[in-house]
Amino acid sequence: MPTTPTAPGAHTAPRTHTTPSTPTAAGTATAPVTPPAAGTPRALDAASVRPPDAASTSPHVAWEDLVTAALLGTDRRAVPRPLHTPGKEAPLALLDEAAVQTVRRRAGLRPAPAATPPQPAVRDPRPPVPPAARRRLATLLTDQPGLGSGGRRGATPDLMELLPQWLALANARGYGAPPELLPALLNAARGRTDLRPQALAFAGPRALWLARLNPDWKFALRATPGGGVALPSTDDAPKVRQLWEEGLFAERVALLTTLRARDAHAARQLLATTWPTERAEDRLMFLDSLRTGLSAADEPFLEQALTDRSRNVRSTAAELLSALPDSALAGRMAARAASCVAVDHVSSTPTLTVEAPHECDAGMERDGVVAKPPAGRGERSWWLGQLVEAAPLATWRTRLGNRTPAQIVALPVADDWRGELHAAWCRAAVRQRDATWSRALLGMPASPDSAGPGAVSLAERAKLLASLPSADRAEWVAGFIAAHGLSEAFQLLGVCAVPWAEPLGRAVVDALNIARDAGSYPWSFSGVMGLAERCLDPSEAVRLEALTAIPDEPEDASPGAGSYWSEAFRRLVTTLRLRAAIRDELPPLPEPRTEGGGT
Repeated sequence: MPTTPTAPGAHTAPRTHTTPSTPTAAGTATAPVTPPAAGTPRALDAASVRPPDAASTSPHVAWEDLVTAALLGTDRRAVPRPLHTPGKEAPLALLDEAAVQTVRRRAGLRPAPAATPPQPAVRDPRPPVPPAARRRLATLLTDQPGLGSGGRRGATPDLMELLPQWLALANARGYGAPPELLPALLNAARGRTDLRPQALAFAGPRALWLARLNPDWKFALRATPGGGVALPSTDDAPKVRQLWEEGLFAERVALLTTLRARDAHAARQLLATTWPTERAEDRLMFLDSLRTGLSAADEPFLEQALTDRSRNVRSTAAELLSALPDSALAGRMAARAASCVAVDHVSSTPTLTVEAPHECDAGMERDGVVAKPPAGRGERSWWLGQLVEAAPLATWRTRLGNRTPAQIVALPVADDWRGELHAAWCRAAVRQRDATWSRALLGMPASPDSAGPGAVSLAERAKLLASLPSADRAEWVAGFIAAHGLSEAFQLLGVCAVPWAEPLGRAVVDALNIARDAGSYPWSFSGVMGLAERCLDPSEAVRLEALTAIPDEPEDASPGAGSYWSEAFRRLVTTLRLRAAIRDELPPLPEPRTEGGGT
């Protein structure tokens, strides 16, 4: 394999192979070139290379092709075609050309016609952040969290974890990004997808302008509806129609989404004009846009989509129709589900009896029921779950003796159908965002059964909690922590509004204090501690200050646990104070003044 050429200017030994003397650019002749003695490294410079004839200086020889041939060897990869040097001379020709191109690359580029300068970036009308907030943002974008000894985080706050909250607050207050920090902000968003929505909202239109000039930031164009392309006004019917028929897929999705938000009927009519000719995957994406502004007026179109060739399209259409409680599909699913569940009044205690479907007929499949169950599920229970999930929850009050959701959930269920039936009701409550049913299925937070009367897992409970108002969520999770501790609370804490309400914050701090006194290590609760740093109200720092001291360790405590807890609480207090400072540095903007001078 040939030796890699060194920098121009290094000494080279002559070689016996000669080439005709050719005038140089200065009008002089080049000296013959001889190969080095055996074992002598071959170094090249501009004066010792073969004269640049038409082949060696051809602009068609790409530097990347030379590097590839040198790395693989000329025996395995032929020299680039313009050199036309086969056989034993190929390595020499390759090195000579590399030396010439090295000089050329270092000498600079040949002047070319000036490119058209880019259009100026669109002005961002938002006011810039105050100077203190700008300095804070620069620190968050550049500083890295330090590690203590042994790989521990120590008492130093993780500044990168504060960046999402800083961006969310700046966006909520209506501030614009400092132009000089946009490159660092886009680089941070490039490496962290969780930052992108807030970072791009804060960066504003200048982020798209920069993304068109730097391929490393193309994610900003992909994350923007239509790839950042300006959409026509929804009032301009000819241009809307032209873009819909001729635009790229991303542009069409953005156009349909924008039009749907403004005029749901017009968006549906536009979609109907090309629906039969769209690809299945495109029909699925377009159909999903109907979630915005979904109403009874969409029912005829969705009923037609139930006969689509694509199973995914049929399933999405059925899901949308089931969200319309007065739709024909919701009525059909309610009738099917109601025929499977009844109250048995013969026994001394009213009991729910379940008779699951014996077959999945064509009508059920048309309405979105998947006939084949997943591995490990019985067919009848699979079909029953889908019917109950799709039926409007209002069905059960009249079907089951005018009982409330809490009374229905409390009824015993015969023949071990309770888990399947309650799980389907949980999914229905989440899909229909029914707070009353969600409360009933959650049960009391202090219940000995931490899985609840209806939820089959903590993940199900977290989904049900998301259907409740934020204050009710915080109160329920606080009660759960008081009864069951923090070991199972991580998923539930994740759905609570930030900052945590005072009862929830107090419950978390009390539970952490109990864990500290028990003598365990704090990293057993690292997930909850991380959430507390981001979600506790900063005012809790005053109360937490007392926990930063190293406690007296009980005899059965883990060695050194007290000092580790002190370190963790000091980090928590410091982080909360930083969040308080961030909040003060981003004050609410004054209300715009009216023409009369008022606010």
